[in-house]
Amino acid sequence: MADHHADLFISGGGIAGQVTASAFAAAGFSVVLVDPFVPVTTAGDEKSDLRSTAFLQPARGLFDRIGLWDVLAPHAKPLDQLAVIDTVGWPPEIRDRRVFQASDMSNDPFGWNLMNWVVRREIWAYLQDQPRITALYGVGFKSIVNRSEEIIVTLDNGDRVRARMGIAADGKFSPLREAVGITVSTTRYGQKSLAFTVTHDQPHDNISTEVYNEGGPFTIVPLPDINERNASAIVWMNQGPRAVELMNMPVPDFEEVMYQRSTGLLGRMHLEGNRSLWPIITQTADQLAAGRVAVVAEAAHALPPIGAQGLNTSLNDVITLLDLAGAQPGNLGSPAMMRAYEKARGTDIARRAKVIDLFNRVTRSGDGVLQAVRLMGLKAVHDVAPMRKSVMRAGLGPR
Repeated sequence: MADHHADLFISGGGIAGQVTASAFAAAGFSVVLVDPFVPVTTAGDEKSDLRSTAFLQPARGLFDRIGLWDVLAPHAKPLDQLAVIDTVGWPPEIRDRRVFQASDMSNDPFGWNLMNWVVRREIWAYLQDQPRITALYGVGFKSIVNRSEEIIVTLDNGDRVRARMGIAADGKFSPLREAVGITVSTTRYGQKSLAFTVTHDQPHDNISTEVYNEGGPFTIVPLPDINERNASAIVWMNQGPRAVELMNMPVPDFEEVMYQRSTGLLGRMHLEGNRSLWPIITQTADQLAAGRVAVVAEAAHALPPIGAQGLNTSLNDVITLLDLAGAQPGNLGSPAMMRAYEKARGTDIARRAKVIDLFNRVTRSGDGVLQAVRLMGLKAVHDVAPMRKSVMRAGLGPR
């Protein structure tokens, strides 16, 4: 058993926890990070996270600020355009296509796409050399005493951590969030998403594409080439039984269905590696702080994988906490800081969750009336320039 003393305790060593540790260490704070699982840093492991994340401009700004972008940039693919294709029927018939240009907003891309398992690998290696970070993988949170001036955390190996503040970045079923008494509100859709990587015949031209039909979007996000072949990450949303059927479908049959669902946009697609299956829910914490503990990322909000909002919304939590801590380092974890965090993030999270919930209900529907509404909405958002730019700005997150 050992005693650890730090400014900050983080429960959860996934991407959000890793970035939070890196950010606070870069700002001069000492950090203890724990996670009961060792990071999976290869694509072939059965527990590997085969999803990708399009890190939007605010996330890129955070990475630049804390020194992570140089680590991640070699593995990133810029996203210059977002194409939305509306289809109906089977095989899908294209009704409309609209393209949103990043150049309408700035000289930068909308975002930069990276595979999640690659991000975990690169940041995990980075953490090993950071003197202000004690990263304890294979060790989990057990209990907490939430005092007025500090928290005292007991780990499942018997170690104790005394810190000025705690952050729950330990997922939808966060044990630290539950231990401090924060409840959640959950909406279930009966949907699941498939995540996997493909190579394909035609170049993607740095265009991220969402193909609407029913069940949810079929999203194609550019990746760097794999073995000199065009490559993309796919997130394919469906009702649960259909998603399971696709998960277990023989590869040749799966590739044929995938070709049809993608409208043949990039030619024939070839599955690279495994498929993974993820449940789709909307879940939000009923409060964002209790005592000296704040909740972030999926411990605070889990959203359907639409519009690259999930992890980017999580990093907006981190940016807010980092700004508050940097403005008044002596008040780290204080009631005033916790109130300021809830005020800054609560409204944005609630609004974003409602919009994505509505968008998911419309885009997954096979109902003809809702599909007509979807088409009209797409045209209105794209074709009215002020509305288009307003929606694009909102998608990037709070400034």
